[in-house]
Amino acid sequence: MKLYGCHNTRSLRAAWALEEAGAPYDYSFVDLLKGEGRREGFLAINPAGKVPVLVDGDLVLTESGAIVTYVGERYPASLLAPADVRERADYLRWCFFIETELEQPLWTIAKHRFALPKERRIAGVEQTAAWEFEAAAALLDRGLGDRDALVAGRFSAADILAAHTLAWARSMKFALPTRLESYCTRQLARPATQRAVAREKAAAEAARTTDPARS
Repeated sequence: MKLYGCHNTRSLRAAWALEEAGAPYDYSFVDLLKGEGRREGFLAINPAGKVPVLVDGDLVLTESGAIVTYVGERYPASLLAPADVRERADYLRWCFFIETELEQPLWTIAKHRFALPKERRIAGVEQTAAWEFEAAAALLDRGLGDRDALVAGRFSAADILAAHTLAWARSMKFALPTRLESYCTRQLARPATQRAVAREKAAAEAARTTDPARS
């Protein structure tokens, strides 16, 4: 398998899942800041010009939620994607909630700070988006309760999505509810998380060493 990614993006979710599963994979660094996501070669892989992208044989898979779920199904012993029908339903519920409710306000803020062309940014949108995130975080906090993980109290790929999103919120200076703060810290301390972070950093450094133009 080959993972196309860039550090400080949703690529970490995919690398984290692969590390949790113990899956062999190559990491191909795509320097988005240098415009590599818009180059013809990468657009042939993902016309959206975004990462992560997972290539497994003739399968080309985009979207971090789909990738972490696929990895869980590809390596069932990892338990990243629950097989029990009720646990599976709960897993999918949390994945969809995280990507549509918890993450999107953060992405809205990011887009209107730097990602969108200046003429497309809307002044004042951050306050509304922050309110939306805080409401979603409160729901996540209530849903998690005193459990260690979102689905049946056992770690799954839903926790990868949730913890990565909460880490993003931390970096944007949001104050998380106490339980979510502890939950996020625990997940980010997992050995697989640390291996994924190191893998992304090493891939970026190797690419820049090989091609000085990327520096």
